[in-house]
Amino acid sequence: MRVQNKSIIVTGAGGGIGEGIARRLAEEGALVVVNDIDAVKGQAVTQAIVAAGGQASFFQADVTRSADMQALVAAAVERHGKLDVMVNNAGWTHRNRPALEVSEDEFDRCYAINVKSIYLATIHAVPAFRANGGGSFINIASTAGIRPRPGLAWYNGSKGAVITTSKSLAAEFGPENIRVNCINPVFNPDTGLAAEFAGGPLDEARRAKFLATIPLGRFSTALDVANAALYLASDEAAFISGVCIEVDGARCV
Repeated sequence: MRVQNKSIIVTGAGGGIGEGIARRLAEEGALVVVNDIDAVKGQAVTQAIVAAGGQASFFQADVTRSADMQALVAAAVERHGKLDVMVNNAGWTHRNRPALEVSEDEFDRCYAINVKSIYLATIHAVPAFRANGGGSFINIASTAGIRPRPGLAWYNGSKGAVITTSKSLAAEFGPENIRVNCINPVFNPDTGLAAEFAGGPLDEARRAKFLATIPLGRFSTALDVANAALYLASDEAAFISGVCIEVDGARCV
């Protein structure tokens, strides 16, 4: 059990990559707080983890609201007596389209969910980490943050901000034994945002276009990302901070 009895929050865990991370961490002994804005989906994931023998509980919260994030961290501490790891997975994208066609509302939502959430997680989780003698943030960014392409300009920028911010925080909080790392997944056709990334229904032509850019010849899966998160959450990564792990089949080479 690589994360036995570690208290871990996973945001946006009601499906897709977040669900995969929550399930994998629970398999390895974590005490998981499944967070999602959608209570039905989040509770379903929680019930599935418990049915499989893992330990999990659900907490509904909007990652763009300070009071919600404060309550989420407090719930983990109340339920488990501590907080060891916070996985900031919740994310959103505008539809793949020319930069000038993205509305201001779409831009604001993209930065609120992808970037402001990191700010709020930091503000509220760092005190809990300090009380615990250290902790670990795992921020799910994207290959888009280091190899941007046309059509997702504002989303790309938001993920670039996550990456740079994570490195900055790693340097600032390292002396307090607080680690901050990123995971950069490549395109996953099984997430709820796949059609938005692709600019429309994920037909064979669009799938082929994305697949052609990945040297290993397949898309990423939730399990691929979850295994990277498991490593970063574990004590095996005790000296790893300020890095990005590209889970991308050599897409970014």
